[in-house]
Amino acid sequence: MTAQPGLPATAPIADALVRLGRLPRVAPSAIHRLVTGPIVAGPAVPCRHSGSVDVFLEAIQGAEPGSILVIDNAGRLNEACVGDLMVAEAQAAGIAAMVVDGLHRDSAQLPGLGLPIWSRGSIPVGPLGTRAAPADRLRRARIGDIVVTPDDLVIADDDGVLFLAAADADEVIAIAAEIEAVERRQAASIEGGRSLRAQLGFETYLARGAEDPTYDLRRHLRESGGAIET
Repeated sequence: MTAQPGLPATAPIADALVRLGRLPRVAPSAIHRLVTGPIVAGPAVPCRHSGSVDVFLEAIQGAEPGSILVIDNAGRLNEACVGDLMVAEAQAAGIAAMVVDGLHRDSAQLPGLGLPIWSRGSIPVGPLGTRAAPADRLRRARIGDIVVTPDDLVIADDDGVLFLAAADADEVIAIAAEIEAVERRQAASIEGGRSLRAQLGFETYLARGAEDPTYDLRRHLRESGGAIET
């Protein structure tokens, strides 16, 4: 996968996970997109930076086109671990995007390359030295509190980055598409003059809640077919 116009956004996908009783696995909010753009999705290619770009070249060498490079630099804020040359190399090899738990540099050049990038920000300083490379440097990456492996799918947009077990993706995405479709109809109805309160039967909710303190909005939405997740 790369840019997916028909793919649900990360917000309804997160809502679908909550509906299924699963905790969404998301990158920290500090990891943000450099340039706004469409949703991007693809298999995760994890790698752990140890102060040298060779791990990126190794990861790119074995990556399938459309994959997303997930870079663990332990959230370091004193060095950049990727710049324009590595981004250009990744794009030329068919990498669809980069997610960096750390910083980038060459900010002026990166938008022109066109590769979607999420990172914690920028700094002019490059890697400050090499560290011992872990044996599993290409099998797992930690992004905030989330451990990402090659068994994961990355879905990212302007709201942030979400990681799904690839085996669960079809089920979650199908539910997310339903949620998104309902929300679009609700938005169209608001534009047409019918309030969200009317659509959701909010007066009915208030009346039932007055009789039954256990009747909460989440239950009401499930019973009424609403898609707003609370």
